[in-house]
Amino acid sequence: MNCKRIVITGAPGTGKTAIIKALETSGFYCFHEFIRSMTLEAKNQQHPDSVFSNPIAFVSDSKQFNEQLLEGRRKQYDDGQKQERTQVFYDRGMPDVLAYMNYFDQPYEADFLNACKNHNYDSVFLLPPWEAIYVQDNERLETYLQATEIHEHLKNTYASLGYVTNEVPFGTVTERLAFIKNHLDMSRE
Repeated sequence: MNCKRIVITGAPGTGKTAIIKALETSGFYCFHEFIRSMTLEAKNQQHPDSVFSNPIAFVSDSKQFNEQLLEGRRKQYDDGQKQERTQVFYDRGMPDVLAYMNYFDQPYEADFLNACKNHNYDSVFLLPPWEAIYVQDNERLETYLQATEIHEHLKNTYASLGYVTNEVPFGTVTERLAFIKNHLDMSRE
């Protein structure tokens, strides 16, 4: 079955996980973000008094960390084709890896860019930074200001790859979910 691949993305703390959970509750198939567990694992390997905003600071090989992240997202992309659904949702897409690497001024080789160019999504919904709901925690290390800067990198990276991002307005989870559903003109599967 040829399903539509839909990305829910945004800077840290914008409500992506709540939207993904609401989509699942509504009966849609969703792939979850896994960077938080990777960040926590990397952080636990370092001195507990060290505080960084960049998860890459915790790992000895940032290129390998990003390759692992990109490969995980590529696997989710491929697994989306196996779903007998008309739509599947992703909590972040492959271009997010490039956006974060750009934000943290990390060079990447052509294989990173080619992976993003060769794995296309049908729709991208971008959740803007929202200070009223933003919370830092043990895996969300960025400040709100950094989140706003990451937002711009996400928007620019997706645009550079030819995507038109649909910015999801502030509102309750129900209102935001309705915006996404109305935009896609979809019904429960």
